[in-house]
Amino acid sequence: MNVISTDSQDRQQRRLFGTDGIRGIANTAPMTAEIALRLGQAAGLLFTRGNHRHRVIIGKDTRLSGYMLEPALTAGFIGAGMDVTLAGPLPTPAIAMLTRSLRADLGVVISASHNPYEDNGIKLFGPDGTKLSDATEAEIEALMEEDLSQRLAAPAELGKASRLVDAAGRYVESAKASLPRGLRFDGLRVVLDCANGAAYKVAPAALWELGADVVALGNEPNGFNINRGCGSTSPDQLCAAVVAHKADLGIALDGDADRVLLADERGAIIDGDQVLALIARTMQADHKLAGPGIVATLMSNLGLERYLGGLGLTLHRTKVGDRYVAEAMRNLGLNLGGEQSGHVILADFATTGDGLIAALQILAALVRAGRPASEVCTVFPPVPQLLRNVRYQGSSPLASAKVQATIAEAAASLNGTGRLLVRPSGTEPLIRVMAEGENVTQIESLVDEVCSSIEREAATAS
Repeated sequence: MNVISTDSQDRQQRRLFGTDGIRGIANTAPMTAEIALRLGQAAGLLFTRGNHRHRVIIGKDTRLSGYMLEPALTAGFIGAGMDVTLAGPLPTPAIAMLTRSLRADLGVVISASHNPYEDNGIKLFGPDGTKLSDATEAEIEALMEEDLSQRLAAPAELGKASRLVDAAGRYVESAKASLPRGLRFDGLRVVLDCANGAAYKVAPAALWELGADVVALGNEPNGFNINRGCGSTSPDQLCAAVVAHKADLGIALDGDADRVLLADERGAIIDGDQVLALIARTMQADHKLAGPGIVATLMSNLGLERYLGGLGLTLHRTKVGDRYVAEAMRNLGLNLGGEQSGHVILADFATTGDGLIAALQILAALVRAGRPASEVCTVFPPVPQLLRNVRYQGSSPLASAKVQATIAEAAASLNGTGRLLVRPSGTEPLIRVMAEGENVTQIESLVDEVCSSIEREAATAS
């Protein structure tokens, strides 16, 4: 199967929003206080429906720039007539949960996920705790372009701001409730890397309360060290610590804890595809799968698709982004989906990727199996896959006819024996080139050819 995708035709006409909200360098457009204020006003007006007191929940990760964006968004929502509940540093899935639990009209997360501290972002959730659709984001952008001065709240109708004191405890209890009643992790040693991010308090607390011996890393944020040499995008320290502490499992979250990467007792990485396979098999055996399949993206390994097929399950693929996985899950009536990068959505417990809840399910599988992670979590043999990123400046090199011709030629050479995927990142100026197939030499050559073509075009354009 050959797959060629540039994603360029898949998006609504949006300038600010990408595949995961708005993202950019802090204090530079679009991540400025001024734009955050406008966003709060526009989103607040759009979600002010009915005569009840309207509420928005705002959470953030540990970046320094969160102190700038949080009050700006708060002012915008208050000006639109919404009450603001501040939850402080919490994982993205916690805010999604609280949005539903507290019957809020809107949820907001200030985070750039796995990006370095210099970046920041803003994600929005609807009252059902799901990320907004492309069409709704386009509506918000259109409102931001308008003169809103005559539509903002009158002095007597301004919103108020308050802080949710027990936000962390609510999320910890919600995560623990995803496990079967009475299941505990006593006797298990776990290395937990919190990426100096949003889960630095709640994740160690949840695991400790469940009985695990927790070796915590990346749990001393200072505003600058989020994702710096730690977390799911930099797993070296996790793998080394697992071996050094003779742990049963290593867990690495990213900056906003909506994704997870695992390491077995030998320090070997367990990616999101293996996690999906193990959880799917477990849920099928327990008769808890909502349908005969799960959802993943174009990036998931062909080995996962073949393994699920052997279980009588279908792998439904979407474009990259956990929001698209969640949308497909809802449309298909399925309750499990995710991404190779570690976003895992268990719809019975969460509306978006939740790294902690996914990790709890894997620990539960270890307890039930009574065998080491290297055996339990190696579910299928992956098809050789190579991913390479090409950074560019200015306009996307994918618009080039020469680049498109190279991509088409490379895909044709696979002759149905593998897959080629070429797509722009939704959060950074990168082109991601992925190929997979049984012939390792061939896929390496194809990725080299496509990347070289993109690099030449980028150099010419700059």
